[in-house]
Amino acid sequence: MIKTTEREIEEGKQSNEPTMSTAPGNFDREQQGQSTLETLRANEQHYRAYFESSMLGMAASSADKHWLEVNQALCDMLGYTAEELEGMTWDSLTHPDDLESDNSFLQQLIDGSIDEFTREKRFISRSGKAIDTHLSVRAIRNKDTSFAYAVSVIEDVSQRKMAERREKMRQHTLEKVARGCSLDEIMLYVIELSEAIYPESMCSILLLDQEKKRLFTGAAPSLPEFFSKAINGFSIGIGIGSCGTAAYTGQRVIVEDISAHPYWEISKNFAAKAGLGSCWSEPILSVSGSVLGTFAIYRDKPSCPDEQEIALIESAANLLGIALDRARAEEELHLASSIYTNISEAVLVTDAEHKIVACNPAFNKLTGYSIEDIRGKDPVLLHSDRHDADFFAAMTESIAQRGYWQGEVWNRCKNGEIYLAWFTTNAIRNDKGDILRYISVASDITSKAHADELIWRQANYDFLTDLPNRYMFQDRLKQEIHKTLHEDALLALLFIDLDHFKGVNDTLGHPMGDKLLIQAARRIKNCVQETDTVARMGGDEFSVILPNLKNINDGEQIAEQIISALAEPFSISDKTIYVGASVGIAFCPNDTTDLELLISSADQAMYASKELGRNRLSYFTQALHDEARNRLQLINDMRSAIENKQFELHFQPITKLVSGRICKAEALIRWHHPERGMISPAEFIPLAEESGLIVSIGDWVFREAAATAKRWCELFNHELQISLNMSPLQFQSNQLNIEHWLAYLQTIKLEARFLSIEITEGLLLNANDDVKNKLLQFRDAGIDVAIDDFGVGYSALSYLRHLDIDQLKIDRSFIQNLDTAQSDLVLTEAIVIMAQKLGLKVIAEGIETEAQRQLLLDIGCDYGQGYLFSRPLPAAAFEAFFISMQNSD
Repeated sequence: MIKTTEREIEEGKQSNEPTMSTAPGNFDREQQGQSTLETLRANEQHYRAYFESSMLGMAASSADKHWLEVNQALCDMLGYTAEELEGMTWDSLTHPDDLESDNSFLQQLIDGSIDEFTREKRFISRSGKAIDTHLSVRAIRNKDTSFAYAVSVIEDVSQRKMAERREKMRQHTLEKVARGCSLDEIMLYVIELSEAIYPESMCSILLLDQEKKRLFTGAAPSLPEFFSKAINGFSIGIGIGSCGTAAYTGQRVIVEDISAHPYWEISKNFAAKAGLGSCWSEPILSVSGSVLGTFAIYRDKPSCPDEQEIALIESAANLLGIALDRARAEEELHLASSIYTNISEAVLVTDAEHKIVACNPAFNKLTGYSIEDIRGKDPVLLHSDRHDADFFAAMTESIAQRGYWQGEVWNRCKNGEIYLAWFTTNAIRNDKGDILRYISVASDITSKAHADELIWRQANYDFLTDLPNRYMFQDRLKQEIHKTLHEDALLALLFIDLDHFKGVNDTLGHPMGDKLLIQAARRIKNCVQETDTVARMGGDEFSVILPNLKNINDGEQIAEQIISALAEPFSISDKTIYVGASVGIAFCPNDTTDLELLISSADQAMYASKELGRNRLSYFTQALHDEARNRLQLINDMRSAIENKQFELHFQPITKLVSGRICKAEALIRWHHPERGMISPAEFIPLAEESGLIVSIGDWVFREAAATAKRWCELFNHELQISLNMSPLQFQSNQLNIEHWLAYLQTIKLEARFLSIEITEGLLLNANDDVKNKLLQFRDAGIDVAIDDFGVGYSALSYLRHLDIDQLKIDRSFIQNLDTAQSDLVLTEAIVIMAQKLGLKVIAEGIETEAQRQLLLDIGCDYGQGYLFSRPLPAAAFEAFFISMQNSD
């Protein structure tokens, strides 16, 4: 390893002197070096390649601590050339604080007390910067065991040490936060540690007044007082210093040279007077992302931060964000002093009887216990053998007397490992002073961040039921399908939807609905095995993956158990609730092996259960698949039907029974599909309501009917009113804009009285204030309102009395048997008399025979509509029919 010349080697061979003199006080450096070179001669070629190409610093040093030889990696590390280093001593490059312990170890090597040692120490580089290293030193001895020279392997661990210092700063700062230290103390502590890590730095913390949009000094102990006063109260904005810009943009601002940067134009004189050359400012952000202030590092010379310095200002700003969030939350919440959200510290919550009710993911990771393991148990299960009964008695007494306890606790993980944590336990009381909860915050002295686990948990589990959510469900299903196909097994997928759950939310409130979902989740889980997966898909929908079934009947039995379990009444907050469940089932590989198709198949089967009466199980069939594809295709086609002019209106005449003259017409929408021909409204209207397209279709119907009414007023010179049907979903939609409709009538100059709208009884029974206001808008504008299909719904006289209804249309089911069923005639006559007493006109639908017309005329019915008079006709055919009827008169 040691560089030698031929002359030196030959001189060493001719010498009969020992390779190293060990006599005290007679050490001759030249003679010792020559002896060392002779000793190394035999090994030089073997180690040369490794020495020169090593990525670690390597060196040989003599007993007087001079460098005999160094490799290039060490030169790069310290910033010196090999020639420079070989003229220097070990002591001259050692950090003063490490010198004493260094000499002690080296002396032990020379004395023979030890042959090698390893330690961490700091060297001073050419730039004056301290470099953290891991040092391994071994003594090379002569044949007589005397010390020849030392070989050192030096690894630069500055980055790791910097990371450790930042981690130490993070842990200690969070402990201060947990102990409830003041914000001023925490800010000064962060600056103290930051400046200790980089002694050439001067740090400042500025706090943002959100209302005034100004920055005020929070802490800046190392900056000149006049400078802190000068920048105190500065507005934020682009170009207002490093901190003003960072606070305004929410982004880091690096100014390498204050004197030459435009951001410092108005303050550079103050900065020059303070001896500041550069400033790096990091915004301090809250958990929600809003700017709370800035953390800045100043240097006396122009400079740019390296990765470690960037990491430091990021870490400091994050810690200050946590401290500021806590300080601001304390002003609003009594509990915020002991509970930290969005941090990696472990949190455990117990009730007034010290029974565990909750814990956060950091607690799970720290201890190994899940909430399922410990819910309802006493925290004593965490205790180790390190504390006696008096210790816990004192803790209990402190909490009882002062409301809190702080200190170090040795606890035990689930796997038996012991860990030391700093604990802060607070008693949470209600307004009466009664204890509601005990909240403990624990920080592992060697803990690491748990943010990744928390994010994963939130992304994959439902927060309400603690079941896997849709994302984890799909991942599990993908794995189980792969396993099923690989093992030639059978898998069942269940889709479960709670029946009438919306009614629970609407009548009892969402908190009650949430409790119901939690209980429903438990019942479902109780019906399956641990290897099965129960997931919440959203709302009141659940799914169950049943792998490794022996046959289809096994899946059916579990599904029936779930239906039975959910059919049992739920007891929640002294209320008994009945729901039930509609379940669909599909099998892999029987139905499909594709993940998306399997999900779709189970979903379709579930909807089939709902359509068949709910509270039942339905299997997926090809017919369901075809129906679903048909529905989807129709919805997609419907989206372009208006634009492509595929819709048209047909009109069915409404005659005055006394005179037989046509005085009204009902507009009925028809769809001419370019490939499937005429599609029945009974088929596409429900799909339009389900998809929300009913709003745009209804808008087209209104405008088309109004334009037709305008044309017929001019063509016939006759007052002919056109009625059109409106879906309840139109009234419930925020997209319904009646003002635009009324403005359209003014544009085409059509009086509103030539239009009427037909609504169902169900809309009025569930009418909220918004629906009532929309009905009044029509009435106030002069548009008649008629109740369609009267008598078949939940008819109530109250809405006829309180709402301005103009017409009733008696449902065709009463008219069909009018001449054969005396009861239908009596009910029809009662409706006519009641309506006319209330000032309403009555229209009978579905008249097909002359006998029906005559009976209706006899009981005083006002108008009639049906095939007896005419089927619904296209506009042109209706015009011809109307003209022919006028001429016949």
